[in-house]
Amino acid sequence: MLKTLDLALKVLMMFTREKPVWGVRELASEIGVNHTNIYRILETFEKNRFISKDKVTKKYSLGYATWELGMIMYENLNVHTLIYPALERLKDKTGESIFLTVLDRNEAVTLATVEPENKVKFSVSVGSRAPLYVGASYRSILAYLPDEVIESVIASDMKKYTEKTMTDGDELRTELDSIRQQGWAKSLGEYTADVIAIAVPLFDHEEIIGSVTVSGPVYRMSDEKIEDFLPLLQETRDEISQIIQRYQLKLKV
Repeated sequence: MLKTLDLALKVLMMFTREKPVWGVRELASEIGVNHTNIYRILETFEKNRFISKDKVTKKYSLGYATWELGMIMYENLNVHTLIYPALERLKDKTGESIFLTVLDRNEAVTLATVEPENKVKFSVSVGSRAPLYVGASYRSILAYLPDEVIESVIASDMKKYTEKTMTDGDELRTELDSIRQQGWAKSLGEYTADVIAIAVPLFDHEEIIGSVTVSGPVYRMSDEKIEDFLPLLQETRDEISQIIQRYQLKLKV
């Protein structure tokens, strides 16, 4: 490792939201390095526009070159690159299929899937769509939409995908109330026979934008497993919400 380069990067990383401005001696004391070395590093950064020096106070702050690099990185952010690792970790912890579903008008669309290897699994392809009344992934979104949207879904031609698909309006209203009370949804064989799914709603601040789902065959998704999976599912949802807000992402189909 190049010690000088390592020190220079540490100096650059000291400029944070909490502490955006530093004097030479103050920064040297904080890092525990001779102030002459810190001064040389700061002056080199200033010469290359990564650091800016105030002519009056002689203190330093981040420069335009740092901002330019940040903008390049921001413009090239890939939603999948940021979010897939969280889905992968949930898959590793549960051993089951994981889906990220996003709202698209009166439907929901599978944006990302992560599935276990060497297991019987429930395959859902990226880009597949379904109405908002069918199964846990979709109802966990519908439950948090305005009443007029819910009533328009109930008034639509709700077809059965399997014999267990929920198509009764009163039953659906009751189920949506239950989802709002407990904060998650469960379905059994409504879209694909013999498959259980549990899902939690995904928000951008207070706006419902999608859901995160764990799904697997009935013989593996016992009540005990579901109880174990729920906190893991909620943790992953919260992590994704934080990523969305931190990077100001807009989940798009």
